[in-house]
Amino acid sequence: MCTINVHGQSVEPFKGKFVNDEYQIYLKLNAYEQNITVPDQEIYGELPGYFGSKRDSRQWLVIECEIINNNTVEMKVVNDYGSEDFTARLTLNSDGTYTLKHLEGSTYKIVVDSKYVKIPKKIEMKIEGDLKGS
Repeated sequence: MCTINVHGQSVEPFKGKFVNDEYQIYLKLNAYEQNITVPDQEIYGELPGYFGSKRDSRQWLVIECEIINNNTVEMKVVNDYGSEDFTARLTLNSDGTYTLKHLEGSTYKIVVDSKYVKIPKKIEMKIEGDLKGS
């Protein structure tokens, strides 16, 4: 388990809901306990997390997650059909924002108005809160 101590408190920078407002996507992630259940897809059991969108009901599942250091986690992600996958890195920046970078594999995309929208290979995210919010 990787934790950072700030003023005597344990902080887990890779646990929570991360959002990108421009593309209206989010990542629910718990890189520590890896115990997230995807709504309406409980058959997969507990996972490190998943990507979702306000505009697309499908999810991309985080099936593997490795903490590289205090500021970086790498994830293997697969769509909910199992037909496409990619590897990504989430990095905590010095200003408290996060950078999600596509490393290899399929393009991360969502459906908006019956058309695919490709998510850029590098986007900024911010933490929005705990894992309970949608």
